[in-house]
Amino acid sequence: MTATESRPLDPRTRLLLEAPIARTLVHLAWPNILVMLAQASTGLIETWFVSRLGIDALAGMALVFPGFMMMQMLSAGAMGGGISSAIARALGGARRDDADGLVLHAIVINGAIGSVFSALVLGFGPSLYRGLGGSGAALDAALVYSNIVFLGTPLVWLMNALASAIRGTGNMLVPSLAVGAGIAILVPLSPCLIFGIGPFPALGMAGAGIAVVSTTGLVAAVLAAYIASGRSVVRFRRSRLRWALFADILRVGAVASVTTLQTTLTVALTTALVGGAASGSGGPGGGDAIAGYGTGSRLEYLLIPLAFGLGAPLVALVGTNIGAGQPARALRVALTGGGIAFVLAEAVGVAAAIWPAAWLGLFSDDPGMLASGAQYLRIVGPAYGFFGLGLALYFASQGAGRLAWPLLAGLARLVVAIGGGWVALRLTGSLGWLFAALALALVTYGATLCAAVASGAWFKRRGPAAGTATRA
Repeated sequence: MTATESRPLDPRTRLLLEAPIARTLVHLAWPNILVMLAQASTGLIETWFVSRLGIDALAGMALVFPGFMMMQMLSAGAMGGGISSAIARALGGARRDDADGLVLHAIVINGAIGSVFSALVLGFGPSLYRGLGGSGAALDAALVYSNIVFLGTPLVWLMNALASAIRGTGNMLVPSLAVGAGIAILVPLSPCLIFGIGPFPALGMAGAGIAVVSTTGLVAAVLAAYIASGRSVVRFRRSRLRWALFADILRVGAVASVTTLQTTLTVALTTALVGGAASGSGGPGGGDAIAGYGTGSRLEYLLIPLAFGLGAPLVALVGTNIGAGQPARALRVALTGGGIAFVLAEAVGVAAAIWPAAWLGLFSDDPGMLASGAQYLRIVGPAYGFFGLGLALYFASQGAGRLAWPLLAGLARLVVAIGGGWVALRLTGSLGWLFAALALALVTYGATLCAAVASGAWFKRRGPAAGTATRA
């Protein structure tokens, strides 16, 4: 045992280990859920602003959206989950110096990945969007927006590294307040730069991208200042870089990144299937169908911030309890969070299935877009609960450091959605049967992961006391 392991636990850490599960989860989750919903709503508001530029601009944003959301999910949900999990397990095991050292390692990892991500999309963006069915004015709009937001990718990764480090201590409020402040600036700044309100020039799609990048940089600066102030449980500490700490983050974050890529690949390939579908009984193919599916699936993506609102506390709670050798409590935390996520996501999906026009009509009144978007929501919406369940258990599995089953469940979703959807289109030419395959894929994802976690799959190979195995 090192000297740092003899320090008394921070009160925040003790809360994660001893307080009632449901009450603690709700207490930690509510500010996170609110700000994540606000953040997602901001993206929707920005989409509404862009839709005023025309159907080509809306289709262009639909082409960029899967890649941009993948960047957010990788940096905040996947690698960010690895950061939070590593810090939570270190604090649960009373390894305070390691927890501090993980902050620097998180910045190095996310900075490097963000730079590579930026270079790849800037270099291959045109080919990517053409492959997704983009052409003409829609492709031009996509490239204008994409080049700006992906140039600022390293800032997004830095911001999420800092936020994840703080969340790993069980502190959800400070990252939520920082992101909320960024939202408060972004909402008025975006239309000013898009339409040229007041002293601002009218920049169109470029203005939307500039607003996102500039506010992201501001939030990153605020989070860095909070950690540097010494008020955070973890702090910036000068130390040599150690492979053991890199590995503690990457063994969760790298595998989680694969599951995130599966999710985004599912959406991207579905977009390509929709774009290439011929007109038929299921609705129109081409640009209108891409816009309709893209706008409808934005509601599905809205569930990801909702699940992340619960997921970040789940990572901290599960990770801290695993680190402290309390696997039974960690499992109860996971299943409680999964049940809450199912109820919330299912409520959203059922409402969208009943009143699809209430959502789609916010963005356009184009008949083709409305028809394909409504068809998607009526068929896939009732399966949203299983998507929320699976996402919550994915985050809980990050906290446990066991991601084999989320990886398998994500692969099953991809095979059912894309393989089944392709077969459906080949046999019927109907978007409706493609959307039915997407719904079945969500059920498969959530049910598979829930069955595995509930059966004790986290502990089968390493024993119930193995939560201490990560201690250095």
